[in-house]
Amino acid sequence: MKFSKSRLVFLLKIFSVVFLILISVWFFIKKEKKKPISAFFSTRCLDYKQKDFSRKLNDRIVDYSTAAKLKGIGICKDENELKRRISEGKLVKVNSGNSYVVEKMIFSYPCVTGDSKILLDEIATRFREKSSQKGLNGVRFFITSMTRKKDNVKSLRRYNGNASANSPHLYGNAFDISYKRFIARKWILTNCDKKFLKEALAEVIWQLRAENKCWATYEKVQNCFHVVSR
Repeated sequence: MKFSKSRLVFLLKIFSVVFLILISVWFFIKKEKKKPISAFFSTRCLDYKQKDFSRKLNDRIVDYSTAAKLKGIGICKDENELKRRISEGKLVKVNSGNSYVVEKMIFSYPCVTGDSKILLDEIATRFREKSSQKGLNGVRFFITSMTRKKDNVKSLRRYNGNASANSPHLYGNAFDISYKRFIARKWILTNCDKKFLKEALAEVIWQLRAENKCWATYEKVQNCFHVVSR
C-alpha cells in the first residue's frame, strides 16, 4: 500500500503529537512522585479525616466594620479614584498565578491593600501545603470578589440582599474565596476531594483568624468565604 508524500507528512505530524503527549504524561507522573496514572483518573471517594471548620467562620460585619474601616482605605467614588489609589500604592493589583485564580469581576476590582495581599498569599501558601500533604498537589482556589466602588455596592444589592452598604469591600481589605471550585494536578476531583479542600481552606482561614490576622464569614448563599484582613 503506497502513501503519498502529503499523507506521510500528515502521519508523521500525528505521530509527533502522540509522542509529545506520552512524554508529557511521563514527566508529569515522574514529577508527582511516580504515582500510577490511575491515581489521576481515580473517582474513588477518599476519607481525608478532615474536620469541619467552615461553620466556625462566623464573624458578623457589624462586629468589626468600624475596625475594618479604620484599617482600610477611604471609599472610592469612581474608577478614576480607584486607579489613583493603585498608583499611590494604597491598593495593589492581584493577578492569577500558581496559587490562585482571579475571576473576571463585575461588581468589584482585582486589587486590595498591601496587608490584604500578604494575607491572601499566606492563605494560599498554607492551603497548598496542607493539600499536598494529602496527595492533592498544585491546588488553586478562585477569588470571586475584592475591592468595590460605592456604586458597585448599590448595583450588587439588587442581586444580593446580603451585600452590605457598609461592606469591608469598600475599604480595600476584603476578598471572597469560592469554596466550591478548585484546580489541582488531578484529572478528576471527586466530591470527597472537594469537601476536603473546602474544609482544609476553612481551617487555614480559621487558624489565621485565631492569630488575629483576619475576620472571616462562611457565606452559604454566595458559596464563598468572606475574609477581611486586620
